[in-house]
Amino acid sequence: MLSQRAHYALRALLVLAAQGATAPMRTPQIAKAAHLSPKFLEVILLDLRKAGVLQSFRGCKGGFVLGRPASAITFADIVKVTDGSLALSPCACEIAYARCKDCFDESYCEIRRALSAAQVTTTTILRSYDLAGAALRMKAAGKL
Repeated sequence: MLSQRAHYALRALLVLAAQGATAPMRTPQIAKAAHLSPKFLEVILLDLRKAGVLQSFRGCKGGFVLGRPASAITFADIVKVTDGSLALSPCACEIAYARCKDCFDESYCEIRRALSAAQVTTTTILRSYDLAGAALRMKAAGKL
């Protein structure tokens, strides 16, 4: 399940993508446009900045802008920053693999096989959505 943190990050980044690269947006502006809590959003935006998804600028005209073109930022990139792995279980995780404590034999485990397939499919789908396309579709629908 997608965490609230990832959901907030996606919504905030869609607002920034819809705005384009015109000028930095401050956290309260992003929060208002995305209907989010500014306090929780601030921490998420800082994590996205550390990961290079966002850039920040200080001063009276400061705020956040996308760290690279919106077309180069996928939903998978964002979820990985906020939630870590897209795997449903540690045994199906490529990055932080851990064997299940009660596993019979992971080389024949149908649970692991199913969860691994779900992770591959989820990753493929999330990589197919980028901020530019999603923001464009949402703007066209009058939702951003």
